[in-house]
Amino acid sequence: MEESPERKSGCGLLSAVFGRRTIWPRRSTSTGSLHAANNANNIVRVPSNPISKRRRGDSDEATFLETSSGPSDSSPKQVDRIIARPGPNHPKVPPSYQNYNQHQQYQQNQGMGKSAAPLQGYAQGRRVPQGSTGISGELESMMTDHQQSKGANSLVRASSGNVMLFGHLGNLRQPGGGGGNLTSNNVLDYLPKTAREDPEQAHIPSVVGNVGTKPNEDLEKQPPPTSLCRALSTRMDPEQLKIMGNEDYKNGRFAEALALYDAAISIDPNKASYRSNKSAALTALGRLLEAVFECREAIRMEPFFQRAHNRLATLYVRLGEVEKAMYHYKHAGAESDPDVLTKAKNLQVHLSKCTEAKQQRDWNTVLKETRLAISAGADSAPQIFALQAEALLKLRRPQDADEALKKGPNFDIDECTKFFGPVGSASLLVIRAQVDMAAGRLDNAMEAAQRAARLDSNNKEVNMVARRTRAVAMARSNGNELFTAKRYSEACVAYGEGLNHDPYNAVLLLNRATCRAYLGQLEKSIEDCTAALNLRPSYAKAKLRRIDCYIKLEKWEACIQDYEEMIRETPEDEKLVQGLKDAQLQLKKQRCKDVSDVKVGGTHDVVSISSNEHFRDRVTSPGVIVVLFCNKPGDNGTLQFLEQLRKKYPSANFYKVEVEEHPSIAKSEGVSSLPAFKIFKNGSRVKEIPGDNHELLESSVKYYTT
Repeated sequence: MEESPERKSGCGLLSAVFGRRTIWPRRSTSTGSLHAANNANNIVRVPSNPISKRRRGDSDEATFLETSSGPSDSSPKQVDRIIARPGPNHPKVPPSYQNYNQHQQYQQNQGMGKSAAPLQGYAQGRRVPQGSTGISGELESMMTDHQQSKGANSLVRASSGNVMLFGHLGNLRQPGGGGGNLTSNNVLDYLPKTAREDPEQAHIPSVVGNVGTKPNEDLEKQPPPTSLCRALSTRMDPEQLKIMGNEDYKNGRFAEALALYDAAISIDPNKASYRSNKSAALTALGRLLEAVFECREAIRMEPFFQRAHNRLATLYVRLGEVEKAMYHYKHAGAESDPDVLTKAKNLQVHLSKCTEAKQQRDWNTVLKETRLAISAGADSAPQIFALQAEALLKLRRPQDADEALKKGPNFDIDECTKFFGPVGSASLLVIRAQVDMAAGRLDNAMEAAQRAARLDSNNKEVNMVARRTRAVAMARSNGNELFTAKRYSEACVAYGEGLNHDPYNAVLLLNRATCRAYLGQLEKSIEDCTAALNLRPSYAKAKLRRIDCYIKLEKWEACIQDYEEMIRETPEDEKLVQGLKDAQLQLKKQRCKDVSDVKVGGTHDVVSISSNEHFRDRVTSPGVIVVLFCNKPGDNGTLQFLEQLRKKYPSANFYKVEVEEHPSIAKSEGVSSLPAFKIFKNGSRVKEIPGDNHELLESSVKYYTT
């Protein structure tokens, strides 16, 4: 007949009192180092309670000790342990943890890391039913799952007292310690850390310059992540998780709210409200396509979920899907937002005009209507931004097309394919490929074009863009190799072949301009640079190349104008400032040598044209050129007004032609009355103004120089 537990405990105590000695495996080197006491009063019974053992931080030590002892120690009747208590005069020995690595190695050999996965686990060798582990068990289980998802192969144990050991304490889990995972500390990243444990905060200096700061004040400004701990405290109640997510959402903590909604969905995946709330959090984070998918799932679960219908209608307006937006607006019922319907109707009008204008190849109207559509509410519609970029490409404005795409949404291409389908996604990729090719990003252009061809292999336009992108990339590669080999003539031909496929490629134009400059073809190099700058006005390399050609040709006025434009964009560049000063000095020297110069006022000169060649050279140079046709010596009032304009608009160049000296120039320009002004810009005549209309002249100069 078995004895009761009380009877067992009593027997153990009597045995201790009457001096019976029992040899137990030692707990650690700290207990093993104690001298054995002969006094029975120093013998104390310690119950083998799993909870008490866990609170001492050695939750699995009983199993270790029982297994490591001999067969005589494996009796199931051994419930109590006899531990020798040191005498009052015994010196205290500091605790030692040198056997901890051996303990961990033994646990790994016994496969203890695998025992934390099932829902019904084992605690101290006992089978624990589901739901009886409490909050500490949930904490340990969630941390085990998180660590396994991180790829860790060893566990970080947590006692019921929530005391966790870091790897940098003592000799725990140091690198090279027998298969330990260096990333096992990742599970602790969710908990608040001290300055010593946080690598980012550990190096914060306490003194910055001459101003002393308190590290604690800086640390308090960073609130610790609490979402996981708060989620643990709910005992995995999905409704409570949703409430906490709503609180985070209202406070603008959208990422934390999303994590809590995800946690609720993982527990109860069939609740439509969780999906709808997750959609709201995704929308706030700018992940609109994912938000649409979650809303669709919520409506699939609950077809009459009016709030989800209204939320989906709002998303479709922003994505430019008018018909779908109206459909879900009608099903939103009492939750419908009238503003959604108004935006959808306005958007429909603009999109219809866009379609009609594109069919007529009226790209200016397409550009106008796409801008209005974006302003009407379709601020995240990739197909509208792509249509706007296409219109800008057709209008020979590739730089603006690139900027238009950058302003649009940056959705993942796989999500776009899921939302718009392969054909719609391929059309977006085709526009992206053309914009990248015009900007010189040929590798990106080839990747986008090839992916578009895989998505819509039967589309002729897609295949044509893929072939053209491949040809341009090959031409640039061949030209670069020839240029490196200093075979400039052949490189120039190679770049020309690429321009045959893409005549408005600014990168190829600049490369050919560089080859022509090395070959001494300075005028042709300037032409290519000017063409590249017309396509990309901020192309600094093309402007620097053109400045170099101007210097070699001693065209100081044009050189100064390019320098001034670049200095306005980058005023801190000292090389540009010095180059401008040198060009201005050379211009002064050139004017001093010109016997045709006439002084006007006291500080500025209006250069007189000396020949037909001189006139043609001036009016065909880049920039704004103002020419006064007058009788000799000219009207003083008009010349003084030109002096004022020169001070006010230094980027413009002013010349005068005395008709008595050069009647052929006046005849070729069709001058019928004197005085008269003619304005030229970049080699083309843009304006003719009567000599007495000074107000119109000033407004025109202001317009063309700005």
